[in-house]
Amino acid sequence: MTRLMLGRTLERICKGVLLLCLLHFLIMMILYFDVYSQRFDLFSRFNNGRNGSRNNGTGAAGSGHHYYYYNLSKPNTTLASYLATGEQLALSMQPETNQTPSLKPLPPCPENPPGLVGRLLIEFSSQMTMERVQKENPNVTEGGRYTPPDCRPRWKVAIIIPFRHRENHLKYWLHYLHPILRRQRIDYGIYIINQLGEDTFNRAKLLNVGYREALKDAEYNCFIFSDVDLIPMDDRNLYHCYDQPRHFAIAMDKFGFRLPYAGYFGGVSGLSKKQFLKINGFPNEYWGWGGEDDDIYNRITLNGMKVSRPDVRIGRYRMIKHERDKHNEPNPQRFNKIQNTKNTMKKDGISSLIYRLVQVKRYPLYTNISVEIGKPPPRPIKG
Repeated sequence: MTRLMLGRTLERICKGVLLLCLLHFLIMMILYFDVYSQRFDLFSRFNNGRNGSRNNGTGAAGSGHHYYYYNLSKPNTTLASYLATGEQLALSMQPETNQTPSLKPLPPCPENPPGLVGRLLIEFSSQMTMERVQKENPNVTEGGRYTPPDCRPRWKVAIIIPFRHRENHLKYWLHYLHPILRRQRIDYGIYIINQLGEDTFNRAKLLNVGYREALKDAEYNCFIFSDVDLIPMDDRNLYHCYDQPRHFAIAMDKFGFRLPYAGYFGGVSGLSKKQFLKINGFPNEYWGWGGEDDDIYNRITLNGMKVSRPDVRIGRYRMIKHERDKHNEPNPQRFNKIQNTKNTMKKDGISSLIYRLVQVKRYPLYTNISVEIGKPPPRPIKG
């Protein structure tokens, strides 16, 4: 009798457990389908909300409400982690305009950049190679371009060098100028304008070519024109443009560190794009050495501008000694041409420039532009 009652009791317990298991199974199935229905509903609402926010910026159905789905099936998860997940999801579902804050604009570069050295020791006795110069300037990009990473310069500067057969001088120029320009926080590119052939050299015409070709590369608003054999002795001589055309090389060692005469504008000079166009660029008809810088000075003064210069203690330059180049003999017609600047400057300049572009090649430290610029006209026969 006792065994019979015990058996019935166990049977009832088993039935009860079975019923509880069945009930648990039913409840789990209900929750399962309910959760997945919410998940699909969330996706549809989220997609509608994204489309709505793109269309009218108000979120789902224009109401601004969002519906969240939490994956409750993750093992070893606590309520705190679910709350944290909810906060992260809420942040991730903010309007797109708030997801990626706009980058803070760079401040303007200081007028007097920190880190300038001042007076520099310039020497040309040590051996110089392009490999060495390249290792010294890892931040200079292809074509001789550099932009300060921490500030926004006012000027975008193209530095233009007329060139022929001066490879050794170029190594020294790049060795000294790249570090100086970076310390000055200059946004710059370096352009070597190489005159092909062995005809008479024409410095001013090559400078015009450099102006035009540099503008094909970037939107420069300032142009520095420099001879390849002149190195500044003070990095406070800032290579950018000014309110008036700038003459940088006012105290060369070959002139005893003095300005040779009041109207001298040779060596290294700078003009803004507006100033350059105002004087119609540089003359194209000065073949051989001399005269073109005086013509440029005349163009500046005849157009109501004045030449600005640095302090004589800052505008000091060393020149790399060399023999005068072949086919760059003094131009015997230069004095007559200088006297006629007023009559020639409107028709002879950047507006009348003719040349043939042969090659543009970007090196790690500079851009080389090789051109053919023609020949000088025949000189009139005396008598």
